[in-house]
Amino acid sequence: MSATLIARDLAAGHGDHNLFTGLDLVVAPGDVIGLVGVNGAGKTTLLRTLAGILPAEGGTVSLSPPTANIGYLPQERERRAGETVREFLARRTGVADAQTAMDAAAEELATGTDGADDRYAVALERWLDLGGADLDERAEPLAAEFAIDLDLPMTALSGGQAARAGMASLLLSRYDVYLLDEPTNDLDLDGLARLESFVTGLRAGVMVVSHDREFLTRTVNKVLELDLHQNQIRLYGGGYGSYLEERERARAHARDHFEEYSDKKEDLLERARMQRAWMDKGVRNARRKAPDNDKIAKSHRGETSEKQAAKARQTEKMIERLEVVEEPRKEWELRMEIAVAPRAGAVVATLRDAVVERGSFALGPVTLQIDWGDRVAITGANGAGKSTLLAALLGRLPLDAGTQHLGPGVVVGEVDQARGLFLGSVPLVRAFGDAVPDWPDADVRTLLAKFGLKSAHVTRPAESLSPGERTRAALALLQARGVNLLVLDEPTNHLDLPAIEQLESALSSYTGTLLLVTHDRRMLSAVDTNRHLEVADGKVTG
Repeated sequence: MSATLIARDLAAGHGDHNLFTGLDLVVAPGDVIGLVGVNGAGKTTLLRTLAGILPAEGGTVSLSPPTANIGYLPQERERRAGETVREFLARRTGVADAQTAMDAAAEELATGTDGADDRYAVALERWLDLGGADLDERAEPLAAEFAIDLDLPMTALSGGQAARAGMASLLLSRYDVYLLDEPTNDLDLDGLARLESFVTGLRAGVMVVSHDREFLTRTVNKVLELDLHQNQIRLYGGGYGSYLEERERARAHARDHFEEYSDKKEDLLERARMQRAWMDKGVRNARRKAPDNDKIAKSHRGETSEKQAAKARQTEKMIERLEVVEEPRKEWELRMEIAVAPRAGAVVATLRDAVVERGSFALGPVTLQIDWGDRVAITGANGAGKSTLLAALLGRLPLDAGTQHLGPGVVVGEVDQARGLFLGSVPLVRAFGDAVPDWPDADVRTLLAKFGLKSAHVTRPAESLSPGERTRAALALLQARGVNLLVLDEPTNHLDLPAIEQLESALSSYTGTLLLVTHDRRMLSAVDTNRHLEVADGKVTG
């Protein structure tokens, strides 16, 4: 079905805080719209409002035709207890809800409820449109290709397997409009290639939020920017590269336009001041020089004074008629540094014939030495063992065979996939303060504020923060305490694009040892590394 999503004068916010107002948008067949903005700008709120999950605070959302199926697919962070892979796929494709509605209509039909035949016909058509009739037949070969057992509980899957299940749910879906929230998170290079092929091959309209700049460059043909700092919404035609260029031109033009207005206004104000000064000075001079009984001089003084006053009033009217140009707000930027602890020894970490067994998965035997100053990129497919390798190197996992050693003086700074330090129920300011016990509370709050975590964030339970906010807290911790072995496991997940660029800049000036696990292709090319380790099937090469 060819369908169009239409939003008119849409508004949303949290309490007294407006995220956006007056948003007009059309998502038509063939559109692939990248939704961008800093963390907290309202990207997820907009997707959920468009999907009908959140009520709009203002404006309307409509589908043409009204029977079209809209699919909102968030990045799932928690797996439902007891849900099998097969049930997960049915839920994510919309088939499970459609089946429930069809079963309810069938019961009404059997009892002769008025209007049941129409409701059943509508429910059946929706179930068929979403692919319910052959979902199992289509799921089985895909599950085999992804090496996933459809009858296993989702909670039994590894992180890599869960990511592949999520990809399978997308490939099996048959929505008329797609709203995708961070679909690139946790995908390996093969998964990213599949996702790009799927999105570019759709005839349906798509709106997607993603931190992956290469994915956006390869897929989107429009960009909708929620500019929180300027409180503006802009839709840019063309791809992601065109958006970046046009945005910079627009910002430069706005700055030039304001400066032109500001200079012109200042010139007119200065002219008005001078005219008033000349008028006052002329009157004073005339009073001092002309005799009191000189009627001609008095008349001349009055005429001169009136002329100068008229000129001043004319200048003031010119100022009033100027079209006011608001000064572009200075954008908040994350400016981070990574504090470096004193140098450790020549050898930072070693594994000798190391083996780690986790259920049916085994990593090793691995013999590996990380030296001072090494900058190591670690890549591999989901489930290959990259995070296991990091845990083994750091001594966090007991080895089933072999030895592990961390050099003397090594100070580890880590951003793990789970952002585990900030998952507890204690307030963020306390969780952060526990990690740097020598820091006064005021200094902790000041540093967190520099990372966009203000007073409203720091008193909340750490676990209630968004993944992006917890990632920023983890990055702030790197600035708070010196490290000489920096370990980053998928650091770009959930970060907004400006923060990713700032992280890359910080890494360029970091002089310690670096272990970087990422599937972000732009980051891999932007960050200078001198070693590359490939992890595949529990083996490490490079």
